[in-house]
Amino acid sequence: MNVEVTSVSRRAEKLSEAPAAVSVVTSDELRRSGVTSILEALRLVPGMEVARVDAHNWAISARGFNDLFANKLLVLLDGRSVYTPLFSGVYWDVQDTLLEDLERIEVIRGPGATLWGANAVNGVVNVITRSAEDSQGLLLIGGGGTEERGFAGVRYGGQLTENAYYRVYGKYFDRDAQVLPDGSDAHDQWNMERGGFRVDWEASGDHHLTLRVRAG
Repeated sequence: MNVEVTSVSRRAEKLSEAPAAVSVVTSDELRRSGVTSILEALRLVPGMEVARVDAHNWAISARGFNDLFANKLLVLLDGRSVYTPLFSGVYWDVQDTLLEDLERIEVIRGPGATLWGANAVNGVVNVITRSAEDSQGLLLIGGGGTEERGFAGVRYGGQLTENAYYRVYGKYFDRDAQVLPDGSDAHDQWNMERGGFRVDWEASGDHHLTLRVRAG
């Protein structure tokens, strides 16, 4: 109950003092659960509806109204909206990063439009990543299997100046096609490459600057 959350009141507060129905998936829970993506991690949250349509399309919502292009759930990455202006929904297949760099996932079940504005009708999902200062050094991951035929990731973090830190990462995966109820191949095999970097700079006082770029 002492876990710190920031999505309820847009300021840091204890989970036990937050005036909302909020759930938190910590980095330790992500590591122990064996999930391989942010989408699978959302299945750990009570009240979330997470449906996998095919190898790369997902339908995710809360409190009903679920659809491939559900637009009643505000989704944030470090407090920044990842909604597309085309239909107010989320391209879930491209919301990906190294799970080892996630600090926590905060999910508010219930209306949040008063604080967050449009689209937060049924809830808010805020995926929070670690700061560059907390992810220093080299990290290598890799593996493979029958469904996830192969995956690999590399991340390196370093220090630019006394108050500036950075990290760069790249990842790749190759997923096999799913099987239809009649046993035939769904022909939806999928692979993706992704890379990005983050820079954190903190000056004296309360001034803090974060620069983040992702590409896939």
